Amino acid sequence: MTKFLVLFAALCFSISNQAQHSKVNLFIGTYTKTCDSHGIYLYEFDTYTGEFNVKTSTQNVVNPSFLTVSENKRFIYATNEDGDNSKVSAFQFEANQNQIIFLNSQKSEGNDPCHIINDQKNVVVANYSGGNITVFGKNADGSLGKYKQIIKQEGQTGKETKPLNSHMHMLQLSPDDKYLIASDLGKDYLYVYRYNPEAQSAVLEFSSFVRVKQGAGPRHFTFSANGKYVYLMNELDGSLLVFKYKDGKLDLLQETTVVAKDFKGKTSAADIHISPDGKFLYATNRGDANTISCFEIKKNGKLKWKQTTGTLGKGPRNFSIDPTGSFLLVAHQYTNEVVIFKIDKMTGELTDSGKRIALCSPVCLVFE
Repeated sequence: MTKFLVLFAALCFSISNQAQHSKVNLFIGTYTKTCDSHGIYLYEFDTYTGEFNVKTSTQNVVNPSFLTVSENKRFIYATNEDGDNSKVSAFQFEANQNQIIFLNSQKSEGNDPCHIINDQKNVVVANYSGGNITVFGKNADGSLGKYKQIIKQEGQTGKETKPLNSHMHMLQLSPDDKYLIASDLGKDYLYVYRYNPEAQSAVLEFSSFVRVKQGAGPRHFTFSANGKYVYLMNELDGSLLVFKYKDGKLDLLQETTVVAKDFKGKTSAADIHISPDGKFLYATNRGDANTISCFEIKKNGKLKWKQTTGTLGKGPRNFSIDPTGSFLLVAHQYTNEVVIFKIDKMTGELTDSGKRIALCSPVCLVFE
């Protein structure tokens, strides 16, 4: 009897401990002018059950459409995508009190910022309509300093019938933090810059570029777990490109697609992420498709298609995978909800969990 009680107590402790450690923070950025939204929302998400509950939100923050959380998890930086009034904002996050406290904002120095990253020294923003990149320094209190650098690439190769406008769409540091890669959806480039985080003005120095097929529209991209490959999602034609990566150089390895052979509607591919175990890649297609595709990542970095399924909403703008790789959450900009899928860790395939987060125009999901 005593042995049974000890085992029962141990089991109860294990279950309690598992439940306690399965709770993570989920930040959601939204558009605020199309429906009733306060801006940035904080949810508690259970990676074991897929359950969630809202903890807090900001108030009167305009269109925080993309977010990034500092490495120490104390600060949140957001784009405020608002035409000529576009800004970048900094917030302090008090985890113990579930508070998101506004610190300050700066003009984005380019209209409609759509992507943002940060490290210990800088916050870097891609301005879509402005067609440029802005680098901001960080103050000691986590707030944004004045901009250090504004970059707009004017160089253009090829023979276009008319000038093409830059639409910077995504930024990402290389795994060794020596380079920054930026996608230009308007001119069909990936730009590679040397990254000098301590610099006061020349933080980014142009290094090289890759040009994809004209009209493809490079949007979002991600590095493989080992840093040897870069996977690029092209918005306008739905092509998915695999590049070998080494020391700031990109070489095309494979081209595949998220568009079905018999698909006749509008293509508007969006986001791309790799599962935490590095085995599977997922990519969304908006437009008339509203699908998400799963690919197996082979040892040589190439992709093998596994599944394409509906996202169960309209406008799957951004998605995120929880840190344990158990659930994949898709933010639907037009149907105002986040759809939660269960991931089969053996096959990578998705099934509907039946769970939904109802929220005005969600466009960015960030797990802390």
